[in-house]
Amino acid sequence: MLVNGGMSKALLLLMLGLMIVQVIKPLGLPGLRRRRDAWKVALAALAAISATVVLSHLAA
Repeated sequence: MLVNGGMSKALLLLMLGLMIVQVIKPLGLPGLRRRRDAWKVALAALAAISATVVLSHLAA
């Protein structure tokens, strides 16, 4: 397990990479077929990082 917020940092880097790929060449997943759909990846990243923070505080 990553320590001191490492999981949220790793998740942030993963989602940032997905957003860059989406802008360059769309992923082709349902709902992510156009370049301008990168905001959906950003919204999912915000939700995932928020859930990671909440779960880490509940576990502590």
